[in-house]
Amino acid sequence: MLKKFNILLVSFFVTNVFTSCVAQKQDKPNIIIIMADDMGYGDLSCYGSTLISTPNLDKMASEGIKFTDFHSNGPVCSPTRAAILTGKYQQRVGIDGVVTAKHHRDKGLETSEKTFAEAIKEAGYVTGMFGKWHVGYKTEFNPINQGFDEYIGYVSGNVDYHSHIDQEGYEDWWNGDEIKNEKGYSTDLITEHSVDFIKRHKDEPFLLYIPHEAPHGPFQGRLSKAEREIGWKNGAKQKDKMSEEELNNIYKEMVEVMDEGVGVVMKTLKELKLDKNTLVFFCSDNGASRKVGSNGGLRGFKSTLFEGGHRVSAMAWYPETILPNQVNNETILTMDLFPTIMDFVGAEKTKNLDGVSLKNNLVKGYHLSQRDLYWGYAGRTALREGDWKLILRNKETEPLLFNLKDDIQEKNNLASEHPDMVKTMVAKIEAWNKDVKKSVAN
Repeated sequence: MLKKFNILLVSFFVTNVFTSCVAQKQDKPNIIIIMADDMGYGDLSCYGSTLISTPNLDKMASEGIKFTDFHSNGPVCSPTRAAILTGKYQQRVGIDGVVTAKHHRDKGLETSEKTFAEAIKEAGYVTGMFGKWHVGYKTEFNPINQGFDEYIGYVSGNVDYHSHIDQEGYEDWWNGDEIKNEKGYSTDLITEHSVDFIKRHKDEPFLLYIPHEAPHGPFQGRLSKAEREIGWKNGAKQKDKMSEEELNNIYKEMVEVMDEGVGVVMKTLKELKLDKNTLVFFCSDNGASRKVGSNGGLRGFKSTLFEGGHRVSAMAWYPETILPNQVNNETILTMDLFPTIMDFVGAEKTKNLDGVSLKNNLVKGYHLSQRDLYWGYAGRTALREGDWKLILRNKETEPLLFNLKDDIQEKNNLASEHPDMVKTMVAKIEAWNKDVKKSVAN
C-alpha cells in the first residue's frame, strides 16, 4: 500500500513539474505593436480631440500608460518604420528618407539588418505582420524575408483603400511574397487578419505587428469609391478635390474605423483570456500633414523637424504588469520599442542598438538615463538635450534653439542668448552625422 502511495506521489510530483514548466513557457508575454499612419498628436480624444471619438484607444490609455513626450524617429513614414524594426537610427541602416514607389523601387531595408521579428523568433515566438511595410518594394525586402512568418498587406507608401492600387498604378496587396489582392477596405482587412492570427496562435507566444494605413491618404471611408485602378497616373491630388469639410469628415471616419479595429483586437485578447499576458504598444509614425489632422497646437507638421512633425500620441498596455491611469513624461523614440520588447520576453540582447529598453520605466517607474536624441531629414538635423532642442536647417539659416519645458510650441528662438550651448550642440550634431554615415559606409 505504501509502495502504491509512493508511486502516486511521484506521479503527482512529475505531473505538476511538467505542468509548471508548460505554464512557464506560456508565461512569455505576447507582443502587439500597433502603428497609425500620419496621425497627429492631437487626433485622439485622450489627447484633446473634440472632433474625433476614439473610445478604444482612450480605454487603452486609461488602463495603461499614456505618453506625452513620445517621438517618431522620423517626420515621415519610411525612416520611422526602419527605426522601429531595427532599433537603430534610420540613417544608420540607409533609410533616411521616403522609399517612394516611383524612384526607389530597388531601395530597401537590407536583409543583413536584424529586425525585432528575427530577434524574437530566436526566443521561440511566431511572428505576423498585417498592414503597411514601406521599407522596400523588391521581393528580397519583403517582410517574409525579414523575420515575419506571416504577412498580408502592402509594401508601398499608400494604396487605394478599396482597389489596393499604389501611387504608380501597380497592384499592391501581398500575401507573403506574392501579390494576392482581396476585396475589402484596407483598415478592416488589416484588423480581420490580425484577429485571425491571434486566434490561430493563442496557444503559443506570438508577436503581432499591425502598421495601419489610416489615416494616411488617399482619404477614403468605408463607402467611398475606389480612386485608382491598374495604370492609374493621376498623382496624389485626390485630397484637393474635396472641400475642407468633406476632407475633415473622411479623416475623422478613418481614425475612428482604425480605433474600432483596435477595439476588436483588444476584445479578442480578453475573450481568449490572453489580455493579462499581452503587452500592447500603440503609436503613430509621424505627425499629421499640413492639409488635415491635428498636431495638438504643436508647431510644424509631417516632414518638418518641429515638434508637430515627430511628437506623436503613444500608449502602452499590459494589465496587472503596467499599472493603469499613468501619464509618462519621459522622452522616448520609436527605436526604443525593439530593446523594450526583447527585455520583456527575456531574449538575448541584440548588440549595437541605438534604442534603450523602457521595461523598468514602464513597470517600476524608474527614470530613463539622460541621453541626447537626434532627428535628421532632407538636409536638416535636430538634437534634443534634456529640455533643450536645436534645429539646424542649412548653412545660410541661423540655428533654432528652444527650451521645450517653457516653450513647447517652439515660438522663441533662444540661439542668440546661448551661443556656447549652440556651439556645443552643433558639434554633437556634426559628430552624430559622421557616425551614422560611417555605419552605412561599412
